[in-house]
Amino acid sequence: MEEKYGGDVLAGPGGGGGGGLGPVDVPSARLTKYIVLLCFTKFLKAVGLFESYDLLKAVHIVQFIFILKLGTAFFMVLFQKPFSSGKSITKHQWIKIFKHAVAGCIISLLWFFGLTLCGPLRTLLLFEHSDIVVISLLSVLFTSSGGGPAKTRGAAFFIIAVICLLLFDNDDLMAKMAEHPEGHHDSALTHMLYTAIAFLGVADHKGGVLLLVLALCCKVGFHTASRKLSIDVGGAKRLQALSHLVSVLLLCPWVIVLSMTTESKVESWFSLIMPFTTVIFFVMILDFYVDSICSVKMEVSKCARYGSFPIFISALLFGNFWTHPITDQLRAMNKAAHQESTEHVLSGGVVVSAIFFILSANILSSPSKRGQKGTLIGYSPEGTPLYNFMGDAFQHSSQSIPRFIKESLKQILEENDSRQIFYFLCLNLLFTFVELFYGVLTNSLGLISDGFHMLFDCSALVMGLFAALMSRWKATRIFSYGYGRIEILSGFINGLFLMVIAFFVFMESVARLIDPPELDTHMLTPVSVGGLIVNLIGICAFSHAHNHNHGASQGSCHSSDHSHSHHTHGHSDHGHGHSHGSAGRGMNANMRGVFLHVLADTLGSIGVIVSTVLIEQFGWFIADPLCSLFIAVLIFLSVVPLIKDACQVLLLRLPPEYEKELHVALEKIQKIEGLISYRDPHFWRHSASVVAGTVHIQVTSDVLEQRIVQQVTGILKDAGVNNLTIQVEKEAYFQHMSGLSTGFQDVLAITKQMESMKYYKDGTYIM
Repeated sequence: MEEKYGGDVLAGPGGGGGGGLGPVDVPSARLTKYIVLLCFTKFLKAVGLFESYDLLKAVHIVQFIFILKLGTAFFMVLFQKPFSSGKSITKHQWIKIFKHAVAGCIISLLWFFGLTLCGPLRTLLLFEHSDIVVISLLSVLFTSSGGGPAKTRGAAFFIIAVICLLLFDNDDLMAKMAEHPEGHHDSALTHMLYTAIAFLGVADHKGGVLLLVLALCCKVGFHTASRKLSIDVGGAKRLQALSHLVSVLLLCPWVIVLSMTTESKVESWFSLIMPFTTVIFFVMILDFYVDSICSVKMEVSKCARYGSFPIFISALLFGNFWTHPITDQLRAMNKAAHQESTEHVLSGGVVVSAIFFILSANILSSPSKRGQKGTLIGYSPEGTPLYNFMGDAFQHSSQSIPRFIKESLKQILEENDSRQIFYFLCLNLLFTFVELFYGVLTNSLGLISDGFHMLFDCSALVMGLFAALMSRWKATRIFSYGYGRIEILSGFINGLFLMVIAFFVFMESVARLIDPPELDTHMLTPVSVGGLIVNLIGICAFSHAHNHNHGASQGSCHSSDHSHSHHTHGHSDHGHGHSHGSAGRGMNANMRGVFLHVLADTLGSIGVIVSTVLIEQFGWFIADPLCSLFIAVLIFLSVVPLIKDACQVLLLRLPPEYEKELHVALEKIQKIEGLISYRDPHFWRHSASVVAGTVHIQVTSDVLEQRIVQQVTGILKDAGVNNLTIQVEKEAYFQHMSGLSTGFQDVLAITKQMESMKYYKDGTYIM
């Protein structure tokens, strides 16, 4: 096992003890050769792993590890001279080295057994991650100091990559690569390992994925725990040499017993000298020394970033093109005729996971930017640099994922809309998994297909649930209005999905009207009735969203009211007022989108039941496309209003239900004593419960502007505006500006046009 720790890294330049901690400061121009060396080493390590996979088909895994440890120990003892250089090793330190060697052998066993199960391509993608990447991942998952949103995003990419290997890898092709017949294995160890994988109930290569993830975590913990020991014994290289030597002594009796009790597949060990030498040098020795050098010359984060990309790309290339004489020889030996094609399968799941692994390694290995957003603004009289920090530099670090899930679940259950979506989502998922389980049990393709259809429908509920949760997140410096508009966006996207579904159902129905196919109606009725019952529950739960289509709802959003004014430019000519009020809750596009999804499923279940009855009773196979056609038209017509309303909100249209009230309110504002005129009135719906607005008012010089602000705020709040910004401009300001700019006459002209505002029958007005 190579190691990325030790006293050599902690030492200063030249390896002396007087240097400072951390990497040596090397100029950027000189880093290029180390980056090239690191990339080339990772390329060679990929070659060594593919070579190892070929060797493990003929050599027992324990014998293979023994030969690697023997070759590595011979080289390192010869060049490092651990017994003649450095301080003497105490008895207590020898015990620790013995434990170190045992742990290293166990991790090597897990690593190479995972290699035999998954192949070298997946092993390189899963196991060859730097310690800093895995530590960052675990920090995001289990601590509250994960490093911010970027690190959380990197952790999500890593988890998605592992899921892609578990769920979207090609089972059939990977199963053909299995070398062992069921019930018979080379030794008790391999039988025990395969039995453990079979106990999980997954295919061998998927068990290998889980095994490699476990081995990766163990490797990082092993390196972390070994740092102190490496310092105590005189450096990582010396510890590595002694540990490999002890590992050889530990494995030697086991290898002798295996050689006597098992039949070897190797015809000539001399033919394997060169492949083993390649693996020992590329995988064990070169990678360890180059990583140690680069860790001294560069930052650890840079080593992780520059090292991950070439090894993942090399794995993908070799996975597609790798051939080797030993591979052909072993194929002939095992008589695996079906493996004449490429052996290292490049499935879609592998390619996608490789992309996500590259992204996650780059993000998780990058240094955290928290606290580094200060801008140098000068120096104090004593010469101390002074920085101006933005608000993000002092924000609390992000929560761990378990705590985030716990807090999110608490917020979901606190609010009525999100609670209803969550309960219906749980019911829908329960029915989905019952359908899938019963479909697999009875080998019913119809049930399995409908189960996956229901699973797809759950995605709309998940999006609606997430939108309902996000809408209650607090406003930030970047998103100063908060996340309330996410509900509008969610409803818009759900509406687009439904329109696309309705379009494809319509096209398929037209095609089936011309040539109605014969249908097997077995199991259609009970499945449709079950789906109808579940969807009717959803209709009852979300029916209030449909009732809120044209106005206010039963509840109201309560918030504090305040207004203020301030003066700028050194003279009392400007004022500014800001008000938050309460108003009736308007259209919730998110809940309407969820409701329409449930309504579409309900209509689909009714259509299936009706068409099934007509087919079974009268043999009218045309009933199925006719019902589908009718349902597609209904879905389309029901979605159009949602799309229209959501588009109007996203385009900042004046809320239609407030047009008359706002027109009357502006007329009232014009009549306020002391107010000359107003200009630039802008009103829009920000979210379901927030109608925002801004307006400039011009007042006389002797008037108390706070009184005018309160009057304007009260009038507009009564008209439905509950988030209002008022800019006060005094008469003296106009006189001052008229002397500075001839363009002021244009401002006066616009102001006078406000008095002639016309109101049309369609509810709109212009200036």
